[in-house]
Amino acid sequence: MIFHVLTIFPEMFKGFLNESILKKAQGKGVIDIQIHDIRKYSKDKHKKTDDTPYGGGAGMVFTPQPLFDCIEKVKKMAPNAPVIYMTPKGDRLTQIRAERLSTKFTQLILLCGHYEGIDERVVQHLVDMELSIGDYVLSGGEIPAMVVIDVLSRLVPGALGNDESHLEESFSKKLKRKKEYPHYTKPAEFRGMKVPDVLLGGNHKLIEDWRKHHLR
Repeated sequence: MIFHVLTIFPEMFKGFLNESILKKAQGKGVIDIQIHDIRKYSKDKHKKTDDTPYGGGAGMVFTPQPLFDCIEKVKKMAPNAPVIYMTPKGDRLTQIRAERLSTKFTQLILLCGHYEGIDERVVQHLVDMELSIGDYVLSGGEIPAMVVIDVLSRLVPGALGNDESHLEESFSKKLKRKKEYPHYTKPAEFRGMKVPDVLLGGNHKLIEDWRKHHLR
């Protein structure tokens, strides 16, 4: 899967992209994350990308020109990729929605807003989907875009050490969209706290029943 991220803060993604599972998945070539700097598309001599809102009010709004030019350029690279605008007004990102996106598309364009938002003409003419990661306001769409990348990357075959790992996680279909059961590892007793006996007995049927009973 290829992720195209449109942002005015490309440096924010450096550490995120070069650690853990995402780093390994990129190394294996199963995902590709391309960062596009919106400022480079601004025709303003100072590379300005925002201006005051018509009608008054606090804050600044992304101007349409840099966004139109940036999105149109990236769409030529990924014509079938939906443009997804990260905004608290969008549909909530859930595991089900993530699974649908991962099976329907091989490329995504993630638009990171900032300030008070983006010019509505961009939303009306270029945005295919609006996504939110929760009912709260962040400084910009970069962190939500990182969340989308992390969630969807886990669903791409070859991204995880074991392709079946994501099949039995919190909110997975196998766990009936419930939160995962508790986990234990060695030692069997630590500071007087013991691992449940059923997990030590080797009876897979009893272990499966215990896990089903302890879904949260």
